[in-house]
Amino acid sequence: MKLTDGGIETVLIFDEGIALPCFAAFDLLRTPEGTEALRAYFEPYLEIARDHQLPFVLCAPTWRGSSDWGAQLGYSAEELAAANRRAVELMHEIRAGNRDLEITVDAVIGPRGDGYVAGAEMSPEEAEAYHDAQIGALTGADTLTALTLTYAGEAIGIVRAARRLELPVAISFTVETDGRLPSGQPLRDAIEQTDAEAAPDYFMVNCAHPEHFAAVLDGDWAQRIRGIRANASRKSHAELDEAETLDTGDPADLAARYAKLRAKLPELELVGGCCGTDHRHIEAIAEAFRG
Repeated sequence: MKLTDGGIETVLIFDEGIALPCFAAFDLLRTPEGTEALRAYFEPYLEIARDHQLPFVLCAPTWRGSSDWGAQLGYSAEELAAANRRAVELMHEIRAGNRDLEITVDAVIGPRGDGYVAGAEMSPEEAEAYHDAQIGALTGADTLTALTLTYAGEAIGIVRAARRLELPVAISFTVETDGRLPSGQPLRDAIEQTDAEAAPDYFMVNCAHPEHFAAVLDGDWAQRIRGIRANASRKSHAELDEAETLDTGDPADLAARYAKLRAKLPELELVGGCCGTDHRHIEAIAEAFRG
């Protein structure tokens, strides 16, 4: 079993009071103070991994580091590539300072659009071309994970770009309360389509509560899911978009639901959190799996 962190953006915004335009944590690298805030964010998670003697996947804060989002934040193409590279370098620096831990440096990318809404869909070819620049700037990482994807076409393009650059790649879809992707496609169909056309190393589910997808994990195809980064909240994406306060749910209940998923996901090996989760949730999950 491997651990990763919780919901970095929601922790920084709601717990630390740090503004993140466009939900872009990588933008903190502009200043020494922002860089230190990112270092500090990971410290409690590394301690949890140390206490439980578990490997840790250290995820670069580059979920919003693709060109459309970078342009909204005022980055040139060259500045954006440099920011992505710097984020990976920071993860390597953190790993070097924690040599007693088994740490994988993972580069994270996100969807071109909103992670809660499918919006205009790209073809796999368009997605490959769009994500190529960011992935090219992240090749210093050990692995690549695409989080909060809303339709299969973008996932296929990302895998193709990562394969061409020889980066191991995982695909993580998000789902609505009915277990379907925001595009309306069933999770099973999205995984099978992506596997047939591109075949990532493995799949994950993130940015949804376990009760939103546990019921649809009903076949051998679910063995391709090796990672879960769930939300603390049971609310739908639409409800979360409208919420003015952070719903952190119940860490103990969330951990118990993770543990129950093992029966349906025999290959599950990476656990962490997404929106509304922090070190308390990851601690509870680590305890549940140890038990």
